[in-house]
Amino acid sequence: MSRLGKMPGWQRLFVIYGMMTCSITGLVYLLGHQFQIQRSTLGTHGILATHGIAAMLATLAIGSVLPSHIKAGYKSKKKWWSGIGQLTFLAVLLISGALLYYGPAETREWVVDIHWIAGLIFITTFVLHAFKKTHGPNPTD
Repeated sequence: MSRLGKMPGWQRLFVIYGMMTCSITGLVYLLGHQFQIQRSTLGTHGILATHGIAAMLATLAIGSVLPSHIKAGYKSKKKWWSGIGQLTFLAVLLISGALLYYGPAETREWVVDIHWIAGLIFITTFVLHAFKKTHGPNPTD
């Protein structure tokens, strides 16, 4: 690591590919199941299972950055809003995902809505956080 909080290449790719795979499979299932677009292809159990496996890998990927990247980002005071936003929406996604699998049937309908709305917001903040360049400190500071 050459900079404080900068992830090694393998870790950055693991996080990006893990999050993108989870997000894309979730979006595909959302389009097929919730919005009835090509339901017989996009809304299948196979897509949902792939999303679940991708979510497990994405959770591992985020876990790999918790000790160093998040601590360094907090200290550097850069990208705080997108970082905190991601952590918040990830917590909502993890809890709602667990409730979808293990929760009572009575809550399923509104938990599904919370899960996909949080997922869409999360992927937006993830892309902004991962790919938006920050400018260095102002030389006059």
